[in-house]
Amino acid sequence: MSIYNIVASTDESTVVSEYFADYRVRSKKYQSEAELENEFINLLSSQGYEYLKINNETELIQNLRKQLEKLNDFTFTDNEWKRFFSESLANPNEGIIEKTRKIQDDHIQILKRDDGTTKNIYLIDKKNIHNNSLQVINQYEESGGTHKTRYDVTILVNGFPIVHVELKRRGVAIREAFNQINRYQRDSFWASSGLFEYIHIFVISNGTHTKYYSNTTRNAHIKEQRAAERKKSKKTSNSFEFTSFWADANNKIIPDLIDFTKTFFAKHTLLNILTKYCVFTTENLLLVMRPYQIAATERILSRIAIATNYKKMGTISAGGYIWHTTGSGKTLTSFKTAQLASSLSYIDKVLFIVDRKDLDYQTMKEYDRFEKGAANGNTSTKILQKQLEDPNVRIIITTIQKLDRFISKNKEHPIYKKNVVLIFDECHRSQFGEMHNKIIKSFKKYYIFGFTGTPIFPVNASSSSKNPLKKTTEQVFGDKLHTYTIVDAINDGNVLPFRIDFINTIKEKDNINDTKVRSIDIERALLAPERIKEVTTYILDHFDQKTKRNSFYSLKGQRIAGFNSIFAVDSIPMAMKYYTEFKRQLKERNRDLIVATIFSFSPNEDDPEDIFPDEEFETDKLDSSAREFLESVISDYNKIFNTNFDTSADKFQNYYKDLSQRVKNREVDLLIVVNMFLTGFDATTLNTLWVDKNLKYHGLIQAFSRTNRILNSVKTYGNIVCFRDLKQATDDAIALFGDKNAGGVVLLKTFNDYYNGYDENGKYYPGYTELIARLQKDYPLGKAIIGEEAQKEFIKLFGSILRIRNILTAFDDFEGKEILNERDFQDYQSVYIDLYQVFRKDERANKENINDDIEFEIELIKQIEVNIDYILMLVAKYYESNCTDKNILVSIDKAVNSSIELRSKKELIDKFINTINLTTNIDDDWRKFILNQKEIDLENIIKEERLKPDETRKFIEGSFRDGILKTTGTSIDKILPPISRFGNNNRLAKKQFVIEKLISFFDKYFGLV
Repeated sequence: MSIYNIVASTDESTVVSEYFADYRVRSKKYQSEAELENEFINLLSSQGYEYLKINNETELIQNLRKQLEKLNDFTFTDNEWKRFFSESLANPNEGIIEKTRKIQDDHIQILKRDDGTTKNIYLIDKKNIHNNSLQVINQYEESGGTHKTRYDVTILVNGFPIVHVELKRRGVAIREAFNQINRYQRDSFWASSGLFEYIHIFVISNGTHTKYYSNTTRNAHIKEQRAAERKKSKKTSNSFEFTSFWADANNKIIPDLIDFTKTFFAKHTLLNILTKYCVFTTENLLLVMRPYQIAATERILSRIAIATNYKKMGTISAGGYIWHTTGSGKTLTSFKTAQLASSLSYIDKVLFIVDRKDLDYQTMKEYDRFEKGAANGNTSTKILQKQLEDPNVRIIITTIQKLDRFISKNKEHPIYKKNVVLIFDECHRSQFGEMHNKIIKSFKKYYIFGFTGTPIFPVNASSSSKNPLKKTTEQVFGDKLHTYTIVDAINDGNVLPFRIDFINTIKEKDNINDTKVRSIDIERALLAPERIKEVTTYILDHFDQKTKRNSFYSLKGQRIAGFNSIFAVDSIPMAMKYYTEFKRQLKERNRDLIVATIFSFSPNEDDPEDIFPDEEFETDKLDSSAREFLESVISDYNKIFNTNFDTSADKFQNYYKDLSQRVKNREVDLLIVVNMFLTGFDATTLNTLWVDKNLKYHGLIQAFSRTNRILNSVKTYGNIVCFRDLKQATDDAIALFGDKNAGGVVLLKTFNDYYNGYDENGKYYPGYTELIARLQKDYPLGKAIIGEEAQKEFIKLFGSILRIRNILTAFDDFEGKEILNERDFQDYQSVYIDLYQVFRKDERANKENINDDIEFEIELIKQIEVNIDYILMLVAKYYESNCTDKNILVSIDKAVNSSIELRSKKELIDKFINTINLTTNIDDDWRKFILNQKEIDLENIIKEERLKPDETRKFIEGSFRDGILKTTGTSIDKILPPISRFGNNNRLAKKQFVIEKLISFFDKYFGLV
């Protein structure tokens, strides 16, 4: 009988409250990867995991049967097991998505028994989690994939491979383990019976650093690998940046593998994460919650349980607030909290309450993304009443205004006597008034909780509050239950830091002592036409630079140039003036930028710069000139997007929703707002906030945080450009919501730091000048880079230059200080791409020189590469010189070689230059040439491979339309010629060969037709 060294077992918390590592027991000796693996397995065994020596699929399947029989207290006949395994567990038509859904949503499968009856078979027990068995295997061999592979350590839950751990020895970059798992995804996880597609969570460690992430990263199945590479430049959780550290409830990370194993791999913790704290969304993404999200959720659930036991319902003791910074995944946390609270037997309803219609819409969309129908939104008080009275409706999203109207119309109602959990989305000061008082006076057995990224403390509390006992978040909602600040989020890589420019556009007169006269004078100056013109000119002059309009990346399969921006202004009159001036200057410059604006009536507030006043959709309260102007703005919008909105109640709300979506899709370049969109609006494509508005504390952080959502490696910070002196206000806000030393984390460093280098925490970081000097000295142009080690060092060095250059380009000071001229930079970039293609080719061939530590900054390459329009402009110049200026041909060649996208089109470009006679228009000639050449190439592929012509053309047309060549499913099979199915290997080889040809064809013409 095994004796397990279990320190403690509790049902109360998944995330340990506070963890202290004991390094005294650690060995100081060198530790090999094998020794690290053995230490890890021994520690798991001491925590109650059963170690198995399983090295092949036959043994894995036998164990799976045994564990499911144990869990279900049932014995399969051989026929029943064969049928259940092949149909329900290892169906060849099912992949990662279906298998993830089986564990998360469909964990009770139906077995057809030999006698004709049926039986429910549990794959995992979600109610009694310790009924599930945890086992550990290592060095499992998979020979059925593209290449033979051997995995490090795998955790089996009821026999299913659910958690996979990839280890590297101490001192080796953790990213190597991440890259190795990516290869397994491509080469073998799908192989044989595909049981490793049940993996939910990956853990990567080099002993010193350990991180985890979900199987959402596994969207690069071998058959879709190259197509996926074209799509995945949008940074979702398939990027290393979305791996997470585990931490204690104080947000102290637990990086060492020993400590990680004692906490994350504690049986109770791991099983809780798998059964409670994963969310499988309607977009088929598996989200594994981060420790601070789990801790916050459990603090709320604990408070509900304690309040129930001690009969504290209906008091502030039955509540509290969660301080999680903007952008840290508050919606997911609140969703899971609402979901788990609604499942408690003694809770009748969970109300998720927001205080603005636009937030209501956004939150509904977010909740709907997690689970269809999980939230029952309502559009009227009557529907709200119906939902409150329906026992089957467990979670309701509503606005505080609708709830207030319901209470006003229903002084007595049975719901008031029921146990109701009230979750406030953004518990700021606008909820401290009479509506809030009505709610807590009406509901007798409430539990009240608030989420906020920017709490109200005494220092930023309103001096005009009528009730001195309800000025702060704590006074209104109760104890602070959990904290995750902007500093925590930036340190964890969950949000981006800010880079701020202060552009002073107004000088105050020092000799004016009267404060009132001074403010009037300043207000006039701020609205002066000369200043409006000057600010607009600055924005248009710097728009491409700040929003990186010469940078390219993929968004939902589309090639996108740069990011978009919001312009926050002080008032509706100012918004009107700016919109008019932008339209005038854009027409004058003959420039095509899409500028939109939105505003509505909002009552005056004593302190509008801190908490933004609520803007309703009540346009009828606007004065006539403002409403007429808004009509003309929406008319402009309708012409651009072929829509039909106006300022009437319903259509204006739909205008907001449509505008919101188009900003997210980066279809709108610049959105001018007064208060709308500055809180509760998330668009990953936004990278710049222009500010001509006084902001402080809550309002400042909320507005700035519109820009700091992670998207890709091109977007490394949120760009803030202030046309007012907000320096002190920024420092004060960061100190309040971070700490007094938070500025060094929240704000980017100076131009001089990045250009010349800097020291931080005892470590020196070389600047741009030093990196370029090293590049020119160690790798002079024209000299071949010999040897793999030298090539790898060049890749690392040039990658560092790309990253730091990406930051520097947003500084005005960088212009003229690039050191390398454009042509030399292109040459270095060409060498970088050459090496990328060589190493990726070797990797696909599984050659021995594969190194997982090679990381190419291809997103940063793509964002500075030229496009076909630039090449055609050079071709036109070449013909204007009567084909005599050979230097232009050199420029074309260098530009094409330095571009990932254009390299596959090099043959076309060269042929076009050598065969055309420029007669009319270069663009027309190019289009005719491409269409003709595309038809010739496609016809050749169809003939050579004997493909079905009509089906092939339809397949190709759909691929160009969708922006991706789908190589899975039955689409490819439909275009193949008849091949004997008895020669299955021949058929697979033929199919793969056709796929290779079609991918090459697609790469060659995509973006040109």
